[in-house]
Amino acid sequence: MKVKAHRFHKPGAAGVLKWEDVELGKPKAGEAQVRHTAIGLNYIDTYHRSGLYPLPMPSGIGVEAAGVVEAVGRGVKHVKPGDRVAYSGGPLGAYSEARNLPADKLLKLPAKISDEEAAAMMLKGMTVEYLLCRTYPVKKGETILMHAAAGGIGLIAGQWADAIGATVIGTAGSAAKCKLAKAHGYTHAIDYSKKDFTKEVRRLTKGAGVPVVYDSIGKSTWDGSLDCLAPRGLMVSFGNASGPVADISPGILAAKGSLFLTRPSLANYTATRADLELSARRLFKMVTSGKVKIEVNQTYPLKDAAKAHRDLEGRKTTGSTVFIP
Repeated sequence: MKVKAHRFHKPGAAGVLKWEDVELGKPKAGEAQVRHTAIGLNYIDTYHRSGLYPLPMPSGIGVEAAGVVEAVGRGVKHVKPGDRVAYSGGPLGAYSEARNLPADKLLKLPAKISDEEAAAMMLKGMTVEYLLCRTYPVKKGETILMHAAAGGIGLIAGQWADAIGATVIGTAGSAAKCKLAKAHGYTHAIDYSKKDFTKEVRRLTKGAGVPVVYDSIGKSTWDGSLDCLAPRGLMVSFGNASGPVADISPGILAAKGSLFLTRPSLANYTATRADLELSARRLFKMVTSGKVKIEVNQTYPLKDAAKAHRDLEGRKTTGSTVFIP
C-alpha cells in the first residue's frame, strides 16, 4: 500500500523536505508496522536535514513517534497488533503516516500517557533520564546549569532535577522564556540576551561554579559554559543548536580547573534493550507520577513539517512540538 511521508533528496534548508507517496510492504522478520498517531519534532531532525549529520540520499526523516501496531513480522513477541506504542531511534522515517521498523525499538505505552505526550517525550525525556541519572547522577542539594531551559529537553529537565531536589539554573533567550522555565522547576533563569550567563552563574554560586553544565547550544555557549564549572567539573556537550564547537585543545580543560568533557548521545545510552527499557521505565514513572508534566506547546499537520523546522530554527517555539498525520 502507499502512504505519505516526508523525504529529502539533498541536504539543505527546510524547503528540501518533500511530501511524497511511499510504498509500504508487509513487515519483515523482526519488524513491526506502526500507524502513526503523533510524531515528535526534535532539533536533531534539522541536523539530519541540513547535512550537519551526513546521510545517504534520498532519506526519510524523524526519529520519534507514537502510534498503533498494525502488523508484526516473524519472531516478534513483545508487541502485537492493536498495541499502543512509542519509540525513539532506529532508522530515520518517523515523518510518515505509517512505517515498518525494528520491533525491538518499540515500547508499550501506559494508559495514563496520551499519544501526543508520548511523541513529545520519548527522545527528550529519555535524553533527560540519561543526562541527569547516568551521565552525571545529580544529587539532592547540588546546583546545576542547563542551557535552553525553555526548550523541550529543558522543560523536562527542570522538573526532573527539581524532583530530585537540585537547585537548577537555566538560560533562555527572552523574559517570557525565562518565566516559562521558572514555572517548570528552575530556581533561577538567566536571560542571556541581557545578562552574561557566566557572571550570573558565578554570582549565584558565590564564585564556586557548578559541578556540571548541560549544554545543547554548542558554539556560542562553549567558552562561557567551561567558565561556569567548578574545578574538576563535568562539561556535558549534547547538542549544536548554534553550530558545532570548533576543534579544541585538551589543555584548555586543565587551564580551567582539570575539567572533564563528554559528548553523549541517546543512541549509546539506549543501545541495548535493557538500557532502553530502563530509560523508558524511569521516564514513564516520572510522568505518570505527575512529577514531570509533558506539555505540547505547538502542533502542526505533518504535511507542514518544513514550516515547523523554520519555526524551530527561528527560536519561535517553546517546549515540545508534535506533528499530527
